[in-house]
Amino acid sequence: MGSLLGILLIVSFALHGSCLAATVEYDASALIINGQRKIILSGAIHYPRSTVEMWPDLIQKSKDGGLDTIETYIFWNAHEPRRREYNFKGNLDFIKFFQYVQQAGLYGILRIGPYACAEWNYGGFPVWLYNIPGVEFRTDNQIYKDEMQTFTTKIVDMVKAAKLFASQGGPIILAQIENEYGNIMGPYGARGKAYVEWCAQMAVAQNIGVPWIMCQQNNAPSSVINTCNGFYCDQFKPNRPNVPKMWTENWSGWFKKWGQKDPHRTAEDLAYAVSRFFQNGGILQNYYMYHGGTNFGRTSGGPLITTSYEYDAPLDEYGNLNQPKWGHIKNLHAALRLGEKILTSSSVNTTKLLDGSVELTTYTGKQTGERFCFLANTKTSEDVEIDLHQDGKYFLPAWSVSILQGCNKEIFNSAKVNVQTTVMVKQQNEADKPQQLSWAWAPEPMKDTMKGKGRFTASQLLEQKATTNDESDYLWYMTRVDNNDTTAKKVTLSVKYSGQMLHGLVNGKPIGSQWGYVFTYEKPALLKPGSNIITLLSATVGLQNYGEFFEKGPEGIAGGPVKLLIDGNTTIDLSSNQWSYKVGLTGEAKRLYDPTSKHGKWSTGTRHVGRPMTWYKTTFQPPSGTDPVALDLQGMGKGHAWVNGNSLGRFWPSLTADPNGCGPCDYRGAYKENKCLTNCGNPTQRWYHVPRSFLKSQDNTLILFEEVGGNPSNVSFQVVKPDIICGNAFKGATLELSCPGERVISDIQFASYGNPSGSCGSFEKGSFEATHSISAVEKACSGKQSCALIVSGETFGAKNFDVDTNRLAVQALCAAATGDDDDDDDEEAEKEGQPMCMDHSQSVGCQP
Repeated sequence: MGSLLGILLIVSFALHGSCLAATVEYDASALIINGQRKIILSGAIHYPRSTVEMWPDLIQKSKDGGLDTIETYIFWNAHEPRRREYNFKGNLDFIKFFQYVQQAGLYGILRIGPYACAEWNYGGFPVWLYNIPGVEFRTDNQIYKDEMQTFTTKIVDMVKAAKLFASQGGPIILAQIENEYGNIMGPYGARGKAYVEWCAQMAVAQNIGVPWIMCQQNNAPSSVINTCNGFYCDQFKPNRPNVPKMWTENWSGWFKKWGQKDPHRTAEDLAYAVSRFFQNGGILQNYYMYHGGTNFGRTSGGPLITTSYEYDAPLDEYGNLNQPKWGHIKNLHAALRLGEKILTSSSVNTTKLLDGSVELTTYTGKQTGERFCFLANTKTSEDVEIDLHQDGKYFLPAWSVSILQGCNKEIFNSAKVNVQTTVMVKQQNEADKPQQLSWAWAPEPMKDTMKGKGRFTASQLLEQKATTNDESDYLWYMTRVDNNDTTAKKVTLSVKYSGQMLHGLVNGKPIGSQWGYVFTYEKPALLKPGSNIITLLSATVGLQNYGEFFEKGPEGIAGGPVKLLIDGNTTIDLSSNQWSYKVGLTGEAKRLYDPTSKHGKWSTGTRHVGRPMTWYKTTFQPPSGTDPVALDLQGMGKGHAWVNGNSLGRFWPSLTADPNGCGPCDYRGAYKENKCLTNCGNPTQRWYHVPRSFLKSQDNTLILFEEVGGNPSNVSFQVVKPDIICGNAFKGATLELSCPGERVISDIQFASYGNPSGSCGSFEKGSFEATHSISAVEKACSGKQSCALIVSGETFGAKNFDVDTNRLAVQALCAAATGDDDDDDDEEAEKEGQPMCMDHSQSVGCQP
């Protein structure tokens, strides 16, 4: 007994990665961890895009979804906002994040970069780096390489000190250096190639005991593994024969930009891409993102990336399951696990082309001779039936992959979604009394800038990020102009601009605003005789995060020119004028966003409504319960929001998406980010995530800075909760239904086993259905938090017409549990002698 107990303890420690060192090796067919040959199913969760309190739940839901690995970037500018001043507190404590990963019994992937891209502000680079004289990013530049090595070494040393590498008994099995450099390295020439070699040498010299990877780098040195990023990576081949085929970014959706529609990638296509990857020899794939989260503060990149970074990921921004995507790929993961041993130790891997475009790939176990097959229909519109003779016949929808255990039993098909759809809504908490928010307001102090007074001057138009050091979105440009021509009738202020929002004022009076990226601002300017003050306020909305030499991209007015066009025939260039500058807002300097700040004079009343450059403050009670909280900023313009001093990020609900371009979505065919768009004609982002950890039990403070003029009267706090849940499963599958949180399945609004049509919210009965469809579902599910039904004619009493194409469609409501269990059997379902189905079209396939 003693020795058995010892073995059990060792196994337990090994599973949880508590203290035992692990070897991480590889060949072309597997990642080999402590001698065990594995495929890796990973998901990206960026620690700064959620909160410490959310991490355990997000990680557990990832594990429940069939992942064995969590991946994250490290964000340089978040950790080193000022040179040699570091921040690893709160949701920047990546050490604690990986410790949670380890506690959950999962592996980790550490992507140091330190260039991240990630739609993160400035790609993750700190702006102070740009301000070092002589620096050039991502090339053979000694100044840059020294800084990059210093930060990389600091991160590695922190991980080593916490014993988080697998070689030390920790969860981290892979580390990444650089990121997607191969996509843009051409213009860097020989210096770029030398830089890639240096990156690999520097990384390997860190001696971390696990392999290093480089994504999107076909010429990666032999000391690191090159990997693939994209919507599809099944055709990717590593640059060396004995390394595994890895997919570090499988884009589960796409990011959202202000003024644009919402991208959507279907569960069917995501599963198709993953299935094709493993069919073609894939070993590791990582969902980017598995949980996208929120760009708190000023972390969104771009330009013009929204505060929400939901990314249509399997876990939504609030941490809820995004169904059916989460559940569908969970089933895929389970199917792949059944073939893991064969896939990673196959003696034979053959692919045959059937019926012109159907690929049958057979893996055969080296020692056992067991088989595991993938059957792929790559046609984009034609379903097919394939006869594998002794291994059976299979129906393959267009653009789908079937996984066959033993090569003779279908255990998964990427187009057959057998899991529930959950429709989440944002609404007032029914358990709470409606809150009428009372607002106080304070104007942004601007007397200095209206008078042309700044903090410093220059006889040129300065570049914004270099001037502000990215301490604020805002930079004021001010100059004086003498008007001696009293006969001028038409004067236009013309500004060549490279920011995102420019506001113009002449003598303190607004002349107009304009937004975009790289445009010419032209507005009528009424000059008075004598001296005039021109004030320009430039606002960035995320610094550029991608492209060759992107760090050099100008922000703000950056050299201009700024001109006065007079009567269409005279031009006065103001670019070399004496310009006065002020970084940021006075309200930012006075910390008006902090409820404890003693600065600012707050007033009440409605006189302020609709005015730009205004601060608003209100006190509110948090919604009761545990549902995620969303702040509805309907009616506001553009600005920034804080709850109890915690930044929720930038808001811009006044910006709406084009009303055209949304419609039915066909999962079939290659996905692009402009396919299957949603949210046409609506605000790009109306709701903003308020993590529960930001809230106190009572008397919370919301502060808004409104830049362009909005009305806070419709602002409210709502909860994110399930509205309806729907099930759609084919014969032979098991349909699982569940309600999130502490809710139970209540009203069964629709249930039909047969050939129903439509989708969640619009199901319709088909030409035939089993009469016990609703009663069987009610018996199994009503009043329960979750239930499971085997989808078959036997379950619903319809053996006589139980064909392979039958499916079950269910729609139900989730309601708060009442504590009353109703387990009474449905007497109707127990009666014998009733018809087995109802015939809606006199179909000969439906018989009593």
